[in-house]
Amino acid sequence: MIWRGGLLILIVALAYLLLWPVPIDPAHWQPPPPPAGETRFAPNSRLAKVERIAGGVGLGPEAVNIDAQGRLVTGFVDGRVMRFTADGSQGELLADTGGRPLGLDFAANGDVIVADAVRGLLRIDAGGQVRVLASEAAGVPLGFTDDVVVSDNDIAYYSDASVKFGVHEVMLDALEHRPNGRLVATDLKTGTTRVLLTGLYFANGVALGPDAAYLLITETTRYRVQRYWLKGDKAGTAEVLIDNLPGFPDNITFNGKDRFWLALYAPRTASLDSLLPYPFLRKVVARLPAAVQPAPVMHGFVLGLNPAGEVEVNLQDSNPGAYAPITSVREGQDYLYFGSLSAPSLARLPLSALPRGM
Repeated sequence: MIWRGGLLILIVALAYLLLWPVPIDPAHWQPPPPPAGETRFAPNSRLAKVERIAGGVGLGPEAVNIDAQGRLVTGFVDGRVMRFTADGSQGELLADTGGRPLGLDFAANGDVIVADAVRGLLRIDAGGQVRVLASEAAGVPLGFTDDVVVSDNDIAYYSDASVKFGVHEVMLDALEHRPNGRLVATDLKTGTTRVLLTGLYFANGVALGPDAAYLLITETTRYRVQRYWLKGDKAGTAEVLIDNLPGFPDNITFNGKDRFWLALYAPRTASLDSLLPYPFLRKVVARLPAAVQPAPVMHGFVLGLNPAGEVEVNLQDSNPGAYAPITSVREGQDYLYFGSLSAPSLARLPLSALPRGM
């Protein structure tokens, strides 16, 4: 009788793993082999000396920006958007969005424009009032507003990472591996919202290039960065800037001169890469507890790119206790500042600590 009970449990378990409905419709993709052994991505410990700042205030300062007075602005898991002095002290609450603030930038008048994964595109004015600027685009709700950059003429360009999966369903989007993301623009003066680009694989970081001629948009689960042209003969078209990255690209920022800073959430996961060609197996994995699904390693990883997409800076730290995952990099006057999706602090590294020639 005992063996019959065990057999029944096995049958039920197999039936669950093979047949239980899941919310994903996986697509086949054969990822290229990771760029192993390339000097431009060689392991190093250059991030081991980062200084943690603004600690003990909140969890998950996912993105960091610098206002006109040199102060740091970031948002936390609990919905708070806060401002700090350049050394991470004197924390000041600007507002509570009631959602999950991720990327943020500034309007021409200094108001904070927030990409909130739950509530959409938001505006925080000087009095701390929060207003929803957009919650849908082209008749489709914003499913996962992720990052935002504002142009000098007050147009907010932002990513909708996935129209199908929300902020707590990132692994489902990765396992489905379909182009559920899009690039959206909202005119802050008129309120007009339009979709610029669809068919993106987890649209994430957004940055304006030199002279606002183009945008860069990262595709986290496709391991690449695309360039979307705003001006010139190519306006309205997109092209791949850099492909087959060694990790999951997250936020991207421009220093206003000659360098884009790209945060890599973690190195690529061999277990996930091996699953991507097999849609049926990905459905099975989606039925497993999160604890046994493919998971990223805690590895700080940042790349500096020139406008041609060439890697000029490679900063890493794989040591135990590394500041990771790094999801945002912002260049200030004297420091690189780092944000993290889950860390309990921001971090910074003096620009003078970067190796010469970088």
